[in-house]
Amino acid sequence: MELGLLMWLVVGGLIGWIASLLMGTNARQGCLMNVVVGIIGSFIGGYLFHRGTINSGILSVESFAVSVLGAVILLAILILLRGRRI
Repeated sequence: MELGLLMWLVVGGLIGWIASLLMGTNARQGCLMNVVVGIIGSFIGGYLFHRGTINSGILSVESFAVSVLGAVILLAILILLRGRRI
């Protein structure tokens, strides 16, 4: 399924939200931060695992999982750099 801009933002927000729940940062992140984390994390996941992500325009279980994993990695890096205060 191809993603339009609105759907890309919604799915990016969902990915960022799931990653924030997994990393325990949900209480400190708003919707905008979830979208940013989801989209940037998707790029990171695609780069590290050489798989399709939501940024490649196709939504599948694999691309969703790679994107969530990339977002978790991004949040872990942010936690290490800034301490527990995100």
